[in-house]
Amino acid sequence: MEIFDYYPWLFVAFASLLGLIIGSFLNVVIYRLPKIMEREWRQECVDYFPESNIQPPEGKLTLSTPRSTCPSCNTPLRIIDNIPVISWLVLRGKCAHCQTSISARYPLIELLTAAISFVVAQHFGFSYFTIALLFFSYVLIAGTFIDLDTMLLPDQLTLPLLWGGIALSLIGISSVSLQDAIIGAIAGYLALWSVYWGFKLATGKEGMGYGDFKLLAALGAWLGWQLLPLIILLSSLVGLVFGIIQLRLKKQGIDKAFPFGPYIAIAGWIALLWGNQIIDRYYAYLLGY
Repeated sequence: MEIFDYYPWLFVAFASLLGLIIGSFLNVVIYRLPKIMEREWRQECVDYFPESNIQPPEGKLTLSTPRSTCPSCNTPLRIIDNIPVISWLVLRGKCAHCQTSISARYPLIELLTAAISFVVAQHFGFSYFTIALLFFSYVLIAGTFIDLDTMLLPDQLTLPLLWGGIALSLIGISSVSLQDAIIGAIAGYLALWSVYWGFKLATGKEGMGYGDFKLLAALGAWLGWQLLPLIILLSSLVGLVFGIIQLRLKKQGIDKAFPFGPYIAIAGWIALLWGNQIIDRYYAYLLGY
């Protein structure tokens, strides 16, 4: 690992390449994890409520099996068809077998993951905590797109993220103390939990899901309770802007539900990189410096 200390650019390049590879895997996670969850729920209904006559799921589906196939013709993809970004460009965005168009979202997620990896590596430099922050960012990317697609934030992502942040503080790798991480996790969960129940008692409706509570708790564990007010403020501002755009584009009413998790994730990632600078400049502005 000393080579990264002598050649910092090498770590940035390695992280960016890793981001491309992980981005390809994230496409699988984003597509399959909700389907895996649905199959598990269906199987539970079959096991506990046999009178419902629900058909059990057929076959086995995991993140690794079966092999990825074309969603149109179900032809298994070759290894050469799975090279991040390059394969999509070489195939001109079409299946090699049936020539059906392949969504540009796949290479865009790969490029996004690589870009985020580049920024994190460049900003923090090589350390074990930086490596952890890369995977922290990858979970945020997966959770963001799953929430956009399904309005679900899987426990399979948020809970490991939460416990991972606390564990890193416990063993001294995180820059956040164990006390701040635990308080951050508690405060993050309770902040949105309180808003949820206040809104539900006032209106009789659910304003957000429990996955949002767990995601903010995880951000509190990774970043500390001190950045939670900034994350809540930024997520509200980002959610307001994108929510208005979404409502305008889809011509939906103001009462139409939309996912809030992606805005929490975006705000958390911004706070990770520039949160302390934003707070310092805010206080400097208030004090007239």
